[in-house]
Amino acid sequence: MKTSAAWRSFIPVVAIAIALSSGCKKESKEVITDHPRLSPQVKMQDVVFRSSALQRDMEYRVILPATLPSDKKLPVIYLLHGGGGGFRDWSNYSDVAQIAERGFILAMPEGNSSYYTNSAEKPQDKYEDYIVQDLILDVEKKFPAAVGRENRAIAGVSMGGYGAIKIALRHPELFFFSGGLSPAVDVPTRPFSIKRISQWRFHSSIFGPSGSATRRENDPFALARSVDPRNAPYFYFVCGDQEGLLPADRNLTALLTRQHIPSEFHVVSGGHNWTQWSASAKDMFESLEKNMQRKALRSQNR
Repeated sequence: MKTSAAWRSFIPVVAIAIALSSGCKKESKEVITDHPRLSPQVKMQDVVFRSSALQRDMEYRVILPATLPSDKKLPVIYLLHGGGGGFRDWSNYSDVAQIAERGFILAMPEGNSSYYTNSAEKPQDKYEDYIVQDLILDVEKKFPAAVGRENRAIAGVSMGGYGAIKIALRHPELFFFSGGLSPAVDVPTRPFSIKRISQWRFHSSIFGPSGSATRRENDPFALARSVDPRNAPYFYFVCGDQEGLLPADRNLTALLTRQHIPSEFHVVSGGHNWTQWSASAKDMFESLEKNMQRKALRSQNR
């Protein structure tokens, strides 16, 4: 049987498409390049430990001063990555190691795409419990970490910013400071959109159906209305002036102010990216240190 001219011309196109497809699949399996920004004044360690909440092994990265007295205990800052990222992000895309030089332990856990929330549909994905129970316990067991609320802070970018704000509101007894760089605080209350139906379905798998109890339990706005301001952490917000998250972040900080919960909010130039977050992190850590010093002075004057 003779092959038509049209079909003969089509065969190379199919072959090229298959080759390109194979090349894409191969590229997606490549190992992510790790390029932490460190200095001689710090040391880094990646840890794999068993999470009881998730019933599987999880990774986290720690950066701390290279040398310190054997009896010295340091405060810990838990840093949460954003959606599509991983536990290496903070060390790879920011100069966060500089804060470790000033006497802090930085703990950066793997959060996958969990929003650091106990999943409504997957009982095995208890990511909030993994952070507040398993991770803190493991860090304080393996590193020279000072224990107690006054020695713990939590911060994050985007999805991690939401996680840091939400977890601090749900567990104010654990952290004295919470920072959100472009925090996606509106995710649990975002309405259905046909344009983003796959995103809506994914969020529903984590937070549950619209109007459900699990949505309310993980909504920073609802949590801000119920937390006792006398026991609340200090909240630090930053959002870029080019971001769609700006109205929601501004609204939440306004609510915190009305509820007499200590907070500050900054609008900076930039978008939803590590260029903005790395620059903003410096001021956030300065605020963290100032609040820690204030608390120490209050304790001394009592």
